[in-house]
Amino acid sequence: QVQLVESGGGLVQAGGSLRLSCAASGSIFSINAMGWYRQAPGKQRELVAAITNSGSTNYADSVKGRFTISRDNAKNTVYLQMNSLKPEDTAVYYCNVDVNPLSGIRSLSGYWGQGTQVTVSS
Repeated sequence: QVQLVESGGGLVQAGGSLRLSCAASGSIFSINAMGWYRQAPGKQRELVAAITNSGSTNYADSVKGRFTISRDNAKNTVYLQMNSLKPEDTAVYYCNVDVNPLSGIRSLSGYWGQGTQVTVSS
C-alpha cells in the first residue's frame, strides 16, 4: 500500500503564491515520475507539471514561468511552488506518483493524492 498526503492549498489573491506538498509513504522501493494535476469545476483533469527521478521537468503552457515543480527524494515528497497566481488557476490540485513497490505489481496509473483546493480571488 502507498499513501499520499497533500498539503498547502488555500485561498489567495491574484498575484499571490502558494506552495503545495505531497508526501508518499508505505510500501515503496523507489519512485519514478511525480506530478501535479488539477481539475476545475466542469473541466477535465489536466497535467500541470511533472518531474522525473533524474530531475527533468515539464509544464503545461499555462503555468510556464509561474510554477516550479521540485522533489526531495530522501523524503519521497514532491512540491509545487505557484507564483503569480491567476483566478483561472482555481482548481483542486492532485499529486500523482509512479511507485515501484517493495512487493507486488507496479500500478500503471500511479497513486493519487486526495486533492487540495486552490482558490485564487480576483
